[in-house]
Amino acid sequence: MSQMVLGLVRASHPEPALAVTAVSALLAWGIGHRPAGVAAVAGTVLASQLAIGWVNDRLDADRDAAVGRTDKPVASGLLSRRTVGVAGFCAAAATPVLGLTLGPTAALLATVALVSALLYNWPLKFTPASVLPYAVSFGALPAFVVLALPDHSPPPAWLVLAGALLGAGAHFANVLPDLADDASTGVRGLPHRLGPAGSRLAAAGLLLAATAVLVLGPPGRPSWAGLTAAGAAAVVLPLGWYAGRATAGRGGRPVAAFRAVMVVALIDVVLLVASGRVI
Repeated sequence: MSQMVLGLVRASHPEPALAVTAVSALLAWGIGHRPAGVAAVAGTVLASQLAIGWVNDRLDADRDAAVGRTDKPVASGLLSRRTVGVAGFCAAAATPVLGLTLGPTAALLATVALVSALLYNWPLKFTPASVLPYAVSFGALPAFVVLALPDHSPPPAWLVLAGALLGAGAHFANVLPDLADDASTGVRGLPHRLGPAGSRLAAAGLLLAATAVLVLGPPGRPSWAGLTAAGAAAVVLPLGWYAGRATAGRGGRPVAAFRAVMVVALIDVVLLVASGRVI
């Protein structure tokens, strides 16, 4: 049993799942959700993230095995395809149910984000439209958090745009460690067509654009905190690319680029919470 639980944790893509959940909880707290609302937002987002990760590993089992991904529990035999598939189905079914505790509109947005992400898992990751699910899902995420508030107002357009830009940038960075393995198993999403250099440039441009929207989008003059966040993002991203290339040069997997993306995302959310100008 403990081995199965460990396999499910590893198959859920725990690092990005926890990061996205933490970002959502922080955003919910920053815009005024009560503790119960913060918990409901976090639970809904965590369920969707678990569903996305488990379904991804179920669909990619043959590809992961073909390239020798021993870090993948299904490909390495630690977890059966049926187990991870059932877990993914249950988490996907739980997402709208948990979302309904925050209202029907919030549940609809959470479902849209989930369905969009699942469409990336199949079939859009194989097409030039692979970036669209990331933009849609991450754009829907802050809208979901805002619409989950009692007596909510419509989410500001700049907030939705910033989420979409962050998601699109995350897509290019997330795929970087797997470009070679993906290409050998027939995956030809937009990052694969642009190549490593083009994907790094796309990720950096999209993430810096997201930071700019978060700094300049709210009404009023940009705060010193916002300008500091923009400067930090401009420093963190090049460091992440450099560390990722150095790791790849030693035969490792350049995961530093994705971690830099999550650092920038957290910087942006901290900026939103500290500034008090989300909505």
